[in-house]
Amino acid sequence: MIARIWHGVTPAAKADAYHDYLEASGVKEYRRTEGNRGVYIFRRVEGDRGHFVLVSLWDSIESIRAFAGDDLEKARYFPEDREFLLEFEPNVMHYEVLAAPGKT
Repeated sequence: MIARIWHGVTPAAKADAYHDYLEASGVKEYRRTEGNRGVYIFRRVEGDRGHFVLVSLWDSIESIRAFAGDDLEKARYFPEDREFLLEFEPNVMHYEVLAAPGKT
């Protein structure tokens, strides 16, 4: 299993709305892509900023490619992200999952 990890920052005042948007856009796309095993959304509001970390879990590089395209390291953004994000981090990170709930 492979974890794909993305980080984004919004104004704190838009953090709740961005969470709703994430569920309706990127998270929905994760879940409908074959080979996706789930996604975690983490949020930390720090002062005037909301930090989001998405950890999506995948069966293989091929299943990530079905979601992300050929440039696996490139972050994938959706049109309305511009209404929320303060910056656009260009890359994501991938890690082999060595331990997880239910993984033996």
